[in-house]
Amino acid sequence: MRRSLILTFVAVLAVPGIALAAEPGGGEGWLKPFAAIAAGIGMALAAGLCGLGQGRAVASAVDAMARQPGAAGRIQTAMIIGLALIESLALYVLVMGVLLLFVKWPV
Repeated sequence: MRRSLILTFVAVLAVPGIALAAEPGGGEGWLKPFAAIAAGIGMALAAGLCGLGQGRAVASAVDAMARQPGAAGRIQTAMIIGLALIESLALYVLVMGVLLLFVKWPV
């Protein structure tokens, strides 16, 4: 088990160095399609999971407000702050996706 973790760690550290150390001119433009795929998958996952998280947060808040109508204001404030933090994840992934798509790759 420990040996496989060490090999995985070494592979994760070594493979990008080998790929980025390649001579320019060979394999023109092979990185851009992978960047587009990564940006698309990342944004799809972030949007879907943020939507699920926001739905659960709102459902729990509405349930709590129905049980405790006197605390509705405090619950709503906490819900809005939580929704803003959940939505920030999708915005961060969007920024990373835009950077992946529009960066000038060295190869």
